[in-house]
Amino acid sequence: MATQAESQQANTSYERRREAIQFFVEALDENLTLEMVQIPAGKFTMGSPETELERLDREGPQHDVQIEQFFMGQYPVTQAQWQFVAGVEQVERTLEANPSNFKGENHPVEQVSWYEAVEFCQRLSTHTGRNYGLPTEAEWEYACRTGTTTPFHFGNTITTEVANYNGSSYAGGPAGEPLKRTTPVDHFGIANAFGLCDMHGNVWEWCQDLWHKSYDHKITPSQDGVNLQQEQADHRVVRGGSWYSSPGKCRSASRFHFRPTTCESDLGFRVICKRP
Repeated sequence: MATQAESQQANTSYERRREAIQFFVEALDENLTLEMVQIPAGKFTMGSPETELERLDREGPQHDVQIEQFFMGQYPVTQAQWQFVAGVEQVERTLEANPSNFKGENHPVEQVSWYEAVEFCQRLSTHTGRNYGLPTEAEWEYACRTGTTTPFHFGNTITTEVANYNGSSYAGGPAGEPLKRTTPVDHFGIANAFGLCDMHGNVWEWCQDLWHKSYDHKITPSQDGVNLQQEQADHRVVRGGSWYSSPGKCRSASRFHFRPTTCESDLGFRVICKRP
């Protein structure tokens, strides 16, 4: 159980680790940056064991996936970052400058479709000269877990002291008071071992992949787990859960899907970059 003392200890440990974390900072303008954290190459077991509480069949069967090194946004894309990129040259589609329901420059952008998230990545790539995109769901889960096999990267349960979700109890942990809205992306000051924040809750995060109802179709582990087959081409994968979600939906292995045109007040994204 993640108590307040444990949360403070985790935050202190993160601050001590920060110098060892490899990252680069993308300067969008003089006062706005995008922090990208290095995710080292490695192999992990994707999915959840059948014994995990609130586990669904869509999270199995478990299988090994080899991931190549990449960089991932330390936080979900913020409204300030979105507004800046929405103001640069269009690639394929227009972007509304301020689409979010819960306003705040350092809150995650939400109410953006998968297509709009892709347009953001394309504009960011053109503006910076780097190759930005959405993570595959395998990359997302690998980055979230950081080698852990527990339901959450910080342990076997979750509390409202470490994440923004609906406050329900999980695995005997205490219930908490739901905020019923997004929080700033640095609100909890807690990161996983790779230095990533807000991987559980706040907003669902779009992934690159098309939706598949299980991993029965999985291709070889050497392909980063990407799924672009045409089983259900009108839905895309989302990960991480949100402020509205039950704790079970915020687990590392939990996966859901929306139509790529969907815009919700608990749906955002974060970006990856293969090379700095």
